[in-house]
Amino acid sequence: MKILDILAVDSIVPELKGRNKNQVLEELIDAVKQNKPYLDRDQFMKVLLERERLGSTGIGDGIAIPHGKLNDIKDLALSFGRSTEGIDFESMDGKPVHLFFLLVAPEACAGVHLRALAKIARLLKNGTVRKRLAKVDSREDIFSIIQQEDEDF
Repeated sequence: MKILDILAVDSIVPELKGRNKNQVLEELIDAVKQNKPYLDRDQFMKVLLERERLGSTGIGDGIAIPHGKLNDIKDLALSFGRSTEGIDFESMDGKPVHLFFLLVAPEACAGVHLRALAKIARLLKNGTVRKRLAKVDSREDIFSIIQQEDEDF
């Protein structure tokens, strides 16, 4: 499986409008719902906020990977968002977050969910990839960069 197996071009937000954690999560949920319109927005938000209460999914280096599990989804789904300005996401390093991947998985799906999280983290830990993602403006260009860097799990 590749990241692009679960990320569609129309689930990419090249410039997030939100200025706080909740607003960004709402935008990223809406991006997932482009391809999974049946998902309950309120339940999705509740699951993400419950996960955030356990500890921020802001992993440092300007990266956050909010994630959760839902009963009413059959397979993994992913959205991507970028904030040029940066968002206070209570990251481990205390710095603003610029790059977000939101991952949602079926309730009974542990192994693939964890592998997807690890894959996304590896991709974004590459400083060159982060810089390239910061320089482009369109969802198609973002998709292309991820496609170039995407490797098998």
